[in-house]
Amino acid sequence: MIETFQRSLPNGTTLSCRAAGKPGQPLMVFLHGFPEAAFIWDELLAYFSDPAHGGYRCVAPNLRGFEKSSAPTEVAAYKAQLLIQDIQQLVATESADGRMAALVAHDWGGAFGWGYANAFPEQVGKLVIINSPHPGTFTRELRENPAQQQASAYMNFLARPDSEALLAADDFKRMWPFFTLMKAGPDGFGWLTEEVKQKYREVWGAGLTGACNLYRVTPMKPPLPGQTIDGIPVLPRERLTVNVPTFVFWALDDAALLPGLLEGLEDYVPKLEVKKVPNATHWIVHEQPQLVAREIEAFLQRAQ
Repeated sequence: MIETFQRSLPNGTTLSCRAAGKPGQPLMVFLHGFPEAAFIWDELLAYFSDPAHGGYRCVAPNLRGFEKSSAPTEVAAYKAQLLIQDIQQLVATESADGRMAALVAHDWGGAFGWGYANAFPEQVGKLVIINSPHPGTFTRELRENPAQQQASAYMNFLARPDSEALLAADDFKRMWPFFTLMKAGPDGFGWLTEEVKQKYREVWGAGLTGACNLYRVTPMKPPLPGQTIDGIPVLPRERLTVNVPTFVFWALDDAALLPGLLEGLEDYVPKLEVKKVPNATHWIVHEQPQLVAREIEAFLQRAQ
């Protein structure tokens, strides 16, 4: 049974959330990315709230700017530290000691997951990252790898001032290719049912400015023609290390995030496990939710 609620936070943000499991149980938090929303986690919320699979309290917020969460219009309101603060304050409302048993994150959610685990490692029991680049390796690949620069070129389109209007036109005609231009999995695009499409229409119809502001605010995107890589920041090492047990789940047919992003990851994340999944794309949570659930469960059960 998935419950939905609005949670007002001390910083003035309101997050719309989806949840399952009994309050007071060990907390698992799930963070989505673009162009998704919290509903992508429903199957995993049900799985991990089941006593047979841990009996966790599972909470998936819609990030600020998505679905019915607060959506400030100013670009600066989407800096990473502010979205991390949202999640930290949400956790404080769900966990008596402010800790999570696990933080599971995909895509942009992963960017905030990496940052959260770096800044507040004592609050994160275990970290699970699904196809979301670590800022250290992402910076390197954006600066040095032409293939990753090309694969990430879409970020500059999404940062355009007119991007949300272009994306919303003609029944979100430019949004669906984010899914369908990826290589189809073993089951094709069977997951992208009309029911799922309607859920996306409802999310996107609530507004896309917040989502696009994530791309406008970040300096970590490929240089435009005539620009140099000097605009891509190189963060100090203390901003990059993650000293919590971490499981990275990587679908190898991700056309936007290439496998080179895994190279050297252990230099930043000493307690690291990596699971590479062939014949799966960036949308693996949609494509193979049961596989994702089983792998996460096995990781949570392993002693560290």
